[in-house]
Amino acid sequence: MTVYDVARALPGIEELRDHSRGLAMLEAVLCPEWESRYYSFDAHWSESEQLASMKDGQGDEYTIVLSSAGAFARVFAHESMLSPFGELADGQTWPGVLDGVPEAFREYLTEPAFTDEDGVHVTTACLWRETSDSAWHTGRVEFPDAGDDREDPDGSGRLLHLLVDRSAEAYAEWASDYYETKVDLEAVRHVLALRPLTAEVVAALNPDVGLADLAEDVAEIGYPVA
Repeated sequence: MTVYDVARALPGIEELRDHSRGLAMLEAVLCPEWESRYYSFDAHWSESEQLASMKDGQGDEYTIVLSSAGAFARVFAHESMLSPFGELADGQTWPGVLDGVPEAFREYLTEPAFTDEDGVHVTTACLWRETSDSAWHTGRVEFPDAGDDREDPDGSGRLLHLLVDRSAEAYAEWASDYYETKVDLEAVRHVLALRPLTAEVVAALNPDVGLADLAEDVAEIGYPVA
């Protein structure tokens, strides 16, 4: 799977936004320590932008800026052959990855949060979709035909897999493995559907967290309340 396959599988902007909020809320319940969370959502990244993000704590991440212009997504797989820090890329963003980014999103090509100290965009895959678009777009990338990651050369298949497979089953299976605990499937369905949290749903996911403990997270994520 490459960024081209992911682009065909991703949902529309609003569905992506809602699913990202659900993922972030599930993480807030399962992992009270913000620094250790895998998925996050900042409904107030700026006055006009929201940010869905993932960090695995080992150098891999994605960020998706959501604004009135649409959605701009970057993926960084640190061990990918396309990494700017790898031997093949020679300190630069891989050719083609950022080609064709429209004017509406050009500011994110120099956004400090997405670039290193030399101004290099720290990205192995990039996708975007303006509000008027009917599909996601990517640059024209030629992938190296070598190495161990030929099936997922840019990391997009692995890092965006819960945006491609948005089922409750997919998240519950992933979270059960990641957090090494059984994750209640019906509670996951409840949260991914963005239904207001209840004490029972929270307890089903994590008995050590109370509904009141999540007030700040609910506000930050912009999760619906009753």
